[in-house]
Amino acid sequence: MQAVFKKIQDLKSINAYSKHDQLVQGIINAIDDKIIITGGRLPTINEMIQELRFARETVVKGYRDLIRRGIVESKGRKGYFVANQNTGQIAKVALLMYLMDSFQEQFYRNFRNELGHKVQIDIFFHHGNIAIFETILNIIKGKYSMYVISPIPHPRTKELLSDIPRTRFIMFDRYEPLDGEFNYVCQEFEKASYQAFAELADNIRRFDEMVFFHTKDSLDPIEIIRSYKKFAKNFNIKATIKPHYKSGSVCKGKVYFSLNNAELWEILNDCKAAKLKPGKDIGILSHNDEPVKKLVADGITTYSTDFGLMGTRAAQAILKREAVREIIPTVLVKRKSL
Repeated sequence: MQAVFKKIQDLKSINAYSKHDQLVQGIINAIDDKIIITGGRLPTINEMIQELRFARETVVKGYRDLIRRGIVESKGRKGYFVANQNTGQIAKVALLMYLMDSFQEQFYRNFRNELGHKVQIDIFFHHGNIAIFETILNIIKGKYSMYVISPIPHPRTKELLSDIPRTRFIMFDRYEPLDGEFNYVCQEFEKASYQAFAELADNIRRFDEMVFFHTKDSLDPIEIIRSYKKFAKNFNIKATIKPHYKSGSVCKGKVYFSLNNAELWEILNDCKAAKLKPGKDIGILSHNDEPVKKLVADGITTYSTDFGLMGTRAAQAILKREAVREIIPTVLVKRKSL
């Protein structure tokens, strides 16, 4: 019984929840977390009043609500019992993303299609801002059956995600370490980046220098920077890191590597103006593949995870109520630009 009471009391900190909401959602959470199963006895009205200090009317209305939903049944003087463990709680999902770029759109499209239209998905964007991330988490916590979250690499991330029950949480895109076991469908950056660079080493050596555009205070994965430096050292490649691409500075004999699509388009535009041919006069490597990169400049070489598969796997874990701890593979796609 104490575990059921705790599930109800855990919701006290959510200002938007009335005592009625706390009782109903707390019992549903206890059922979903298998603290109590079909046929299990729930606290009596008097036990609820004594333990929670709720008004009798609040407890009675809460049980009536659960009976109406078919989740709880009353057996007269024997009390209240769990009638159905299918609480329907997968019907509402909070999806917290960086932003809706073309890669995240691939994730969302497959995620949405796999879940089906009977499942409500509310989308939120944090834009890599920890203050916005915290505000959104405070707004949504306790209100959804599942939380699918792309985390921010920040010292406070672990703390901010600690209030979300692990059974209702799936991390996607980037992997950030948390205490205990948790669900994730993520990509890996360090080993995958190094492997991609290594497979391209012979092509890169055809040019004089490799240039990686990275702003120090950006949200670029630090793992990619580490693997780039390691690759340059191990393969004796002349390689530099510059904060950003300067318009009009494209130079023959360079390999340009950018994580930023806006920079990529600017480089290609400058190549056209300078009559430089990607793959011959300069090399171009881009992170994260998308359909347009197959078409421009006879094809841009990329390495990327499969965001569509990531969305599908996250949705399947929700529908099947199964644990998922999966790193989606990264694939190098060689095209004419390098």
